[in-house]
Order: sequence, then structure tokens, then C-alpha cells
Amino acid sequence: MDRSNLSVPKHSSAPSSVDISITGKCNLKCRYCFYSDEMAALNDLSTDQWKSNIKKLGDARIMRITLTGGEPFTRPDIFELIDTIIENKMRYSVLTNGTLINEKTIEAFKVGKRRLRLDSVQISIDGSCAKVHNKSRPESFDRAVAGLRLLKKEGFPVTVRATISKHNIHDLEAMTAFLLEDIGLPSMTNNEASPIGTGCTYKEEVALDHKEILATGLRLEKLQQKYPGRITAQAGPLAKLRMYKEMEDARKNGETTNRWKMGYLSSCGGVFNKLGILHDGSIVPCSMLHDLTMGNMLSDDLLERWENSEVIQEVRDRCVVPMSEIPECSNCEWVEFCNGGCPGIVQQIQKTIMAPSWRGCYRNFLKANNIESVYDASSPEEG
Repeated sequence: MDRSNLSVPKHSSAPSSVDISITGKCNLKCRYCFYSDEMAALNDLSTDQWKSNIKKLGDARIMRITLTGGEPFTRPDIFELIDTIIENKMRYSVLTNGTLINEKTIEAFKVGKRRLRLDSVQISIDGSCAKVHNKSRPESFDRAVAGLRLLKKEGFPVTVRATISKHNIHDLEAMTAFLLEDIGLPSMTNNEASPIGTGCTYKEEVALDHKEILATGLRLEKLQQKYPGRITAQAGPLAKLRMYKEMEDARKNGETTNRWKMGYLSSCGGVFNKLGILHDGSIVPCSMLHDLTMGNMLSDDLLERWENSEVIQEVRDRCVVPMSEIPECSNCEWVEFCNGGCPGIVQQIQKTIMAPSWRGCYRNFLKANNIESVYDASSPEEG
């Protein structure tokens, strides 16, 4: 196919946000961690190196930083790094397992402008009780919930991400009630355990199949009705059902979505406005694409890499690759409406980004569930 009339969307002059894995160290061994191999293989940068890098991000006009890991609170210098973010006029968020948050942490957040510049703290909770949560995140429920309750009590902007797996699909309603009613969170989000990283080792134990994705997605839709505006998802069963319905609407009614360019490998828009930095300083297009290195903060100019890296440009270029040119997709009736799925998952499983994700394939989903449309699926009450 001639692609001369297709243009890749213009990326921003600088990424608006950057995800920083400030450490590869973690006090847990989660059963689905996608970053487990890199944690062991790469070395953490020193305090001074991170402070220098953060200043470079400020100079590059980055607006927001998300601190992640590993577990960011395993670094004793985390608040020194937060102060450097603030000194360089940026805002920040923290992704954490919550187990190391205590009264001392709360008091540290109250120093200077640390709390004023904080956008959110996101904690991972995977069940309504220790029996469920600890299957995925061993021996951590009580400590994680204690940290969550403490943040909530002190009025912090806190949310929870629940990773849906075989371990907790039976617990969705109880887990949601626990978080939104018992804890009293304003909202929560969820995604899905994938067979990558540690999840590859335990894929039979954690990863959902197509039938489980459908049943789980339908139950989550019911929970959305019960808790309007309080349950969101960027990935996983709930997000997949939304995407499949948009594909159906486009095919039947011509109602195209503005969330991706239909019929192209266009699912990923993050590479046009954000980046990831690993705990050794490596610059990557996304934390899910952690083996596609664009350079290193210690030796390379971030904006030059953002503008000229062939690595990130290849990921951006996916959006003009027609699904019809992919052999396994060319004869699919959904080829004009699909987006190919997350390149991070494709890269980890299939070792290429120029391919669709079999885990997100709508044709496979319909066949596995023996239905012709996601709209034909029975609700949980109907069986």
C-alpha cells in the first residue's frame, strides 16, 4: 500500500510528563511484575545522578514527573529527590505498593511544598482481603491497606489501581465495595495481568483468557453503573469491552472513535507526549517498552533524543501501518476498525512492535466466546 498520503501526527516539542523508575529495588515479589527482569539487570543511579537528571528534566520544560520503581519508598533519599523536582518547578505523582507508608512518611510529606506539588499517590490493591490480595502480592495486604487508610485519613490525593488476574476475578464486587465504600476512595482504576515479566513465569496462574475477559468486563460494567464515574480503566477487561463496542459501532453505524486511527497500528498515543526513564538512567519510549533504549540521561540530551531517536520514531510510525498489510490480519472482517493493541505487550511477547497483539484480537475474542458481537454477550445476571 502507498503510504505517501499518510502522515504521522506531530509530537509535542517536549514530553509533558516523564515516568521515572527511580529504583529497581522492591520489597515485594508480585506474581505479574512486567519489570522484573530489568530490576535485576540494571543498577540504580546515585542521589546526585538523579538530582542532576531531574534538573535536566526541568530545563527541558517537563511539567510532571511520576515516581515509580521498583518500590520508590525503598530509596531513603526519595524526599530529597522530590525536593529537587519541586525546586525545578515541576509537579509529581507517586506509584507505590503502599507497604512502606507510615506516620513518618506523612510527616515528611508535610515539609515545604512537597504536598502542595503532589498530584496523586497511587497504591496497588488486588483484593478485598489478605487471602485474595496476597496471592498476587505476597504478605502485603495489611501493610498496603494501613498505608492507604493513613493517606486517606490525612486527606492526600490518593487512588488505587487493581490489577485483574485469575487470583481476584471472583472478588471484584467485594474489592470494589471495600475500596469505594469502606475505605471511601473517590475513584479507582484497574488493568490486567499480562503474560510478560514475572507474569510470563506464572501466566497459567494469573493471565485471563478471552472467556474470563468477557465475563470480568461485563461485571465491571455493572459496577460502573453502581458507582457512576468512579471506576476507570486504560487497559484490561473493562477497557477492552469499550474498545470492542467502538469497533462494532464503527462497522454498523459509521461512528468512528477519536481515540485511535481505525485500521492502523494506532493504539499507542503516549509516545507523542511522554517518556520513560529507567533506574539506570536509560531513556525509553514507555516503561512497557523498557528494552527499547533511546539513550541515557547521564550522557544524552533528552530533547535531542525525543526529537531524533529512531527508536521512538519507529513506535510513532506504527500509527500509519495499515492492519491490512499484516498477513494474519489481512482477511479479518475487523481489519478496518482495529488498532493492533498495546505495542509494549506485543514487544514483550512477540519481540517486535510492528505486529498486533493476539491478546487484544477481537476476532479471537468472539471465537473463544462463541458470539458474533460483544453486544450479544449475556450480562452476569442473565448468565
